[in-house]
Amino acid sequence: MALKMTSHEVSGVTVVAMDGRIVLGEESNALREKVKALLADGKKKIVLNMSNVTFIDSAGLGTLVATHHSARTQGATMKLCNLGQKFQEVLQITKLLTVFDVRDNEAAAIASF
Repeated sequence: MALKMTSHEVSGVTVVAMDGRIVLGEESNALREKVKALLADGKKKIVLNMSNVTFIDSAGLGTLVATHHSARTQGATMKLCNLGQKFQEVLQITKLLTVFDVRDNEAAAIASF
């Protein structure tokens, strides 16, 4: 199943709602390209809403880390919100919770900028 992404702006913050799986291949590439396009458009505040992400593999985690890093190097901030329980545990086990700014919901993520 392909990763579907829709984006909208709230108070100058770009929110990307994702639906599907973030796995090796087309899905990871699509996410990378989406964030790259947002950065090219000069977007500096990005929230990835993970509420409908059903599965993420190691390549997907790598893509999240890579997009987070490229956002930071271009002076942008990327935050995650609405992580499911399993995804939260994966980030905890891999110590990636210390890398990402994770918020409970979209409103909290937007308010945190």
